[in-house]
Amino acid sequence: MTQRKVSDKYSQINKLLSRMDKSVADSFTHKQRKALQKIMNTRDWHKHDVDFRPTLALPFLPWNFYMVFLLGVNKRALSPTERVMAAAMFLLVLFVTGLVLIGGVFVVLYLLKSWLGIDLFPNESLGLWDEFKSLF
Repeated sequence: MTQRKVSDKYSQINKLLSRMDKSVADSFTHKQRKALQKIMNTRDWHKHDVDFRPTLALPFLPWNFYMVFLLGVNKRALSPTERVMAAAMFLLVLFVTGLVLIGGVFVVLYLLKSWLGIDLFPNESLGLWDEFKSLF
């Protein structure tokens, strides 16, 4: 069991070094490898303000599905593709926020119109005023 823990401890470093050219990977000293392992074990870069990772296990299927939603300050430089996606997401959030605000304004205006007794279309109603009155 202790042998497995030792091999698990260095498996990340071994994976990292296996992706490098052999001459570069062999040039690392034991002290440099330990420093790399220490950095990889440090989880500071995994801290997020919102870290939501639900898993969905469906019966009779051999797979589990997962979804990851992370939210935090981005401390790395963005690639050109990421910049385009960030701009698109900003515009999407701005658009949705605008729709919600405009919808809220229309509801408030409709309730104000109904409270004042203004009837623009006789015998037609959305029923919002009746629902609003029943709440109070």
